[in-house]
Order: sequence, then C-alpha cells, then structure tokens
Amino acid sequence: MSRPTVLVTGAAGTVGGDVLRLLRDDPQADLDLVLTDAAADEQADPPVRALDVRDLEATTSALGGVDTVIHLAGASSPQASWEEVLDLNVVGTRTVLEAARRAGVRRVVLASSNHVMGMYDREHAWPVYGHQPVRPDSLYGVSKAMAEVLGRYYHDEHGLEVIALRIGWESGDRGAADDEVTQAMWVSPGDMAQALRRAVQAQVRYGVYYVVSDNPTRRWDLTNTMVELGYRPRDSWQEDQPKG
Repeated sequence: MSRPTVLVTGAAGTVGGDVLRLLRDDPQADLDLVLTDAAADEQADPPVRALDVRDLEATTSALGGVDTVIHLAGASSPQASWEEVLDLNVVGTRTVLEAARRAGVRRVVLASSNHVMGMYDREHAWPVYGHQPVRPDSLYGVSKAMAEVLGRYYHDEHGLEVIALRIGWESGDRGAADDEVTQAMWVSPGDMAQALRRAVQAQVRYGVYYVVSDNPTRRWDLTNTMVELGYRPRDSWQEDQPKG
C-alpha cells in the first residue's frame, strides 16, 4: 500500500521544526509529509511550500490527493488581538475544514490549546478533564474553542474525521519551563511528534484530547488520549533523558 500523504499547515510555526522532522523520520508513522506555511522556505529540512489557509480555492487545490491535514497554522499568542485570531484561527480553520471536505480528505488534526480551558488554570481548579465546559482565558483561547466547535460541526454534518489536540507548552528545552504551570504542561518534541502520529493513525473518528508530557505535576487528564489514541508520553521536564 502507498504511504498516506499528510499535509501540514503552519509548518514553520511554534509546533514545527524538530517535531515535524521527528514525525517524518518515525518508522512507525510511514507518512509522506507535505509541509506548508504562509511563506515558502525551500531551504528548510524538509522544504516548505507557500499556502495561505484563508484562500479557499488555493487550499482546496493543495489538498488534492491528501489523506490527512495536520492544521498547525494560525495565531499562537495568548496576547493576539481579536482581529488576528478571528482571521487566522477562526476563518483559517473553517477554510481548511471546508477545503478538506471539498477535496475528499479523510481526516483533519486540529492544533487546539490548553488556553481553551485556561480559566481553570488561573483559578487553580485542577485537575482539568476534557469533558468539562470550556473556559478560555483569552481571545486566543476563545478562537481555539471556536475551532474545536467548527471541527465538531464538520464531523457531524459532513462526516469529516476530526481530532483536536489541546496542546500544552511544546519546547525542546526543559530548562525553559521555569514556573510551576509551564512545568506541568510541558511537551517534548518527541512526545508531540508521537501525539501527531497517533492522531493521524487512531481508529477513532472524532475527539478532543489533551497532549502534555509525563510530568509529575501534570494537571490535565490524559486518560482518553492514552486509551483512544494510544498515546504514551515518554519524557518529563524533570529528566535529562527520555524514558526507555
């Protein structure tokens, strides 16, 4: 069987770089990755093609023959303005979902955020479970909650498979996690790459899942991520080396 083609949007963004290289080189993934971003970078490893995810026709064309989209593109700062998150995170996500529907894509993996539930963190109301009502801590968090709702609609109305990942704080530098909350939500590049692979390959057709590493102070429930996606975090912000 041919390797499935997986198109990644926002490949040059916050979740990219080492994560996508690890995903590309993972023998358990066996995926043909096509990387895209707002600006092309042919010198990158792997090279990155230009794609404006707000352009429906261009995105639909780019998704021809694609099995799965990993949608990472968008504004990534909790301090982003409403105009920015509306344009990139809401309109951009709807455009990707609609283009995927038109192009016959099987699945879209959405990069959501811990900020969808950030008010629980602000109030120290832990642990946080995926089934609890959303409580965004910023307009950025609101936009990610809206992206999750768009994914639910496209799954229910059009049968598009949608997996939303509520990502913690991804960084290859353990030492950068220098406060209690970022230490609890830290995600290593290796664990993030595994989560993306699991999200592409899992048998479930829809779901919302937390993704953090195996941190001793973790406050976000990973039960459904582990049971339904098969995710097994190997790293911790406290350790110098990954597990086994």
